[in-house]
Amino acid sequence: MSAPRRKPLLRWEPLPFLVVLVLLIATGGVRPDSPPWLFWPFNVVLVASLVWLVAVLVRGRRRTNPDQWGDLRTLDGLELVEAQAFERAVRQVAPVADSYRHQPAIDLALLHGGADQHAVLVPRASRWLSMRYRVGVQLVGGGTPRHAGFLPEKVDGTWRELLDGLALDGRYVRVPARITGDARPHGVELDLGGLEALARPADTV
Repeated sequence: MSAPRRKPLLRWEPLPFLVVLVLLIATGGVRPDSPPWLFWPFNVVLVASLVWLVAVLVRGRRRTNPDQWGDLRTLDGLELVEAQAFERAVRQVAPVADSYRHQPAIDLALLHGGADQHAVLVPRASRWLSMRYRVGVQLVGGGTPRHAGFLPEKVDGTWRELLDGLALDGRYVRVPARITGDARPHGVELDLGGLEALARPADTV
């Protein structure tokens, strides 16, 4: 099965909030003196939506790793697959997209792990309010994961299937990374040359 590119609508985080909001607004027009065929079904739907919202909030507080947005809390318990850099004439280096949004996290990664460190690639990550799945980049300098952004769209399309398949088996790929720039805004570059070896069937066993 191919890796999904978008979240199912029912897994989109804002949806239960929007449904409850619309129903609460509609209560202004649905009153106890409304026809029974309207009043009672409406209240059933309203109560069900409130239960759904509570269930989503409870689920969101569960300490899963990675969480519902693809952020890692810890490396403990994860099976990491190393994608080592190879010496070659042309290196496969990719800049991390949206790194400008995560400068505090990158600063901490730089402080604890230095400019040259590693990053873990997490498929099915996303930003709040977005329905699009992306491959998240978690810097792990110092042993603590810190979200640095996402793979660029073209690179994401190349490696999404491989990374998603490994993640379904509980395995996440770690690649060499470098934090660039002497001051903010820092960039992050990934060496993805080792992913080619992982893509070969003999190397994924």
